[in-house]
Amino acid sequence: MALILRRLLQLPLILAAVFTLTLALAWGAPGNPLERGDRRPPPEVEAAMRAQYRLDSFWSFYGSYLDSASGVRYVRESLDGTADADARRAAAEGLRPPARRVFDFGPSLQYRDQRVNDILADFLPVSITVGSAAILIALFLGVGAGVIGALRPGGVLDTLSLGLALAGISVPNFIVGTALLAIFSLWLGWFPVAEWGHARDVVLPALTLSLPFAAYIARLTRVGMLEALSADYIRTARAKGLPEWRVVTVHALKNALLPVVSYLGPAAAGAMTGSFVVEVVFNVPGLGQHFVNAVQNKDLFLLMGVVLVYATMLVVFNLAVDVMYRWIDPRIA
Repeated sequence: MALILRRLLQLPLILAAVFTLTLALAWGAPGNPLERGDRRPPPEVEAAMRAQYRLDSFWSFYGSYLDSASGVRYVRESLDGTADADARRAAAEGLRPPARRVFDFGPSLQYRDQRVNDILADFLPVSITVGSAAILIALFLGVGAGVIGALRPGGVLDTLSLGLALAGISVPNFIVGTALLAIFSLWLGWFPVAEWGHARDVVLPALTLSLPFAAYIARLTRVGMLEALSADYIRTARAKGLPEWRVVTVHALKNALLPVVSYLGPAAAGAMTGSFVVEVVFNVPGLGQHFVNAVQNKDLFLLMGVVLVYATMLVVFNLAVDVMYRWIDPRIA
């Protein structure tokens, strides 16, 4: 419990540091966030938009965005009555009251008439679905390959698993994705081409995204298993006459998975935030494409919103990993 409270107290400081560094880099990057393609608004319109969105000053934008994204503005307007006054004013004019969000990431500068919160709500679940499936596949393939390789080190299966792990790390996602699409969609016809909306549409993108993670997990598992199988407590377990499957799965594998658990935090965050290449190859409507577009178009509101969500996920997953670590091995402080 003390660990969880300590990490939760650290979360605002980590997010503030990520926000400051990312905004400084994005602000200094070339480009005009108010341009849409080759079209640039007239000077007077651009000046008004810069004043409206606080784009005329780094510190002005910094304070305004942090105020709304952190929830401070929501709390302040709720306490001082500003929210109620805005609602009454809208009702008197026959309009719908403005939507209020606790953590308001502002409007998108490139996707006009869309809020960043709405974009996140529409596309982040897709990336989380594909990423979650990818991590599950990576665990199944990686742990299985690592255990098989460790039981017969230097054998055929060990060499094959190491070769597949090296290929999973080395071969780019767009090559793997294109090959899987050609084989299982065009040739065998088992999966649809570039569709989304059914459970089967997750399989090929998740498998493509999982292979690099599975390769690292396989190598970590193999090393951990080799070390565990040579330990004294394993020899003691075998001397007591325990079945080999129980020695491997109950005694050796639990300790061998500690490096894998450490890797799962950043791996899960990386998988669930999506992959732009995988989304393009399989036409997955995830958040990765919007993040890349935000960087290219200098859409500061969308860029900062996605970065803050990604950073929060990374901290939360690392916290979950620490909790799992202590559950697996209570000796760790």
